[in-house]
Amino acid sequence: MSESVRMFLVQVSYFVAAILFILGLKRMSSPLTAQGGIVWAGIGMLVATLFTFLYPGLGNFTWMIVAIAIGGGLAWWSGKRVAMTDMPQMIAIYNGMGGGAAAAIAAVELLKGGHHGPVVMTLAVLGALIGAVSFSGSIIAFLKLQGLMNKTYALPAHNLISWGVLAVAVILGVAIAMSNAVMTPIIIAFFLLALLYGVLMTVPIGGADMPVIISLYNAFTGLAVGFEGFVLGNYAMIIAGIVVGASGTLLTQLMAKAMNRPISKLLTAGSVQGGGQAIEGEQKAIEAQDAAIQLAYASKVVIVPGYGMAVAQAQHKVWELTKLLKEKGIEVKFAIHPVAGRMPGHMNVLLAEAGVDYELIQDLEEINPEFNTVDVALIIGANDVVNPVARTDPSSPIYGMPILNVDYAKNVIVIKRGKGAGFSGVENALFYLPNTRMFYGSGQEAVNQLIQQVKLL
Repeated sequence: MSESVRMFLVQVSYFVAAILFILGLKRMSSPLTAQGGIVWAGIGMLVATLFTFLYPGLGNFTWMIVAIAIGGGLAWWSGKRVAMTDMPQMIAIYNGMGGGAAAAIAAVELLKGGHHGPVVMTLAVLGALIGAVSFSGSIIAFLKLQGLMNKTYALPAHNLISWGVLAVAVILGVAIAMSNAVMTPIIIAFFLLALLYGVLMTVPIGGADMPVIISLYNAFTGLAVGFEGFVLGNYAMIIAGIVVGASGTLLTQLMAKAMNRPISKLLTAGSVQGGGQAIEGEQKAIEAQDAAIQLAYASKVVIVPGYGMAVAQAQHKVWELTKLLKEKGIEVKFAIHPVAGRMPGHMNVLLAEAGVDYELIQDLEEINPEFNTVDVALIIGANDVVNPVARTDPSSPIYGMPILNVDYAKNVIVIKRGKGAGFSGVENALFYLPNTRMFYGSGQEAVNQLIQQVKLL
């Protein structure tokens, strides 16, 4: 097979792969078609990978096959074993690997010198910088989500140091891009500074902001891959990177808006951690029988799941309770906050896994006008996203964050393990309201008790 024919087949395969990526991403926009979208995008990646072996002048096939086997094997093994509660940290580490791969490609090209020309070298440097930041930042995000790094860390004059590191990295990057010579020590220093900036950018960020930072690093990885696609002339990388970068950027903006957290504040060590006015009163407990009576004799119930439901693996029991209430003629809906859980769409995935009808799931804008007609709002493991101080307390760090207006419901039942604050460290005023009752216990066991009591009524 001639080189021209092989090159033609490679380019056609990249075009086909790009179409499959875009169609797959489009299908992922709905839970009803998301699984098929993942398959389509996976087929696109398989096509692009296989036809790359036809690329003229390509060598080291043995190492390529070994790398693919190791990476693919580890991904398959980890993907099959990972618990749904650990999905956010898996996403974080995969984001990091994508950014690291883009940075590694850039490193190879930069060490070849300026044979590409200043424009392409500039793109290589940009991809290297963004990819390295995404890699080290995602590693820190993984450690925080996994519980291996439980604290936020900030140096004295942290922002000044952070921006200084970035400024020096940019200066070195400009020098590399404009030079025709291979400056290995400067290239190494550039990568070390880029990696350091990723660490400095992420360590001060608190857990409440992790959904946004994961989305931001996803966008970074896409941009880095897109830039390196230009460097290599690889159309599949260009299109895939641009699509991921654009969608990740849009998602980051939507997530930041949902939390009322300017992205600029995230990048300047401005995390949400505790604070606000002291809350007076006490939390009032409720027993399973009384909670079941409220649910069984309600006309309309809204269930609000949060990360606590994921930890307790309670989604299947929640769906069982839902079906039981619906059999009694009760209207039941699910309310999902955009940042419920530890990553975008976390609660939707959990509920879909349990078999919850998609038509029952509503987002914040859809459900909020209905809460004043709700007889019982059942909160399972959600905290910050239902905290009314976001509307009432200007001194609170979460003030202005859009929340689910569950406090407008006639009755609120909160299933919670204990009396602690939410992931942000902000005390929840909802738990002290006259219409709120606390049902303490593990999510799965508590819901199971409700099921048994409802069956008796």
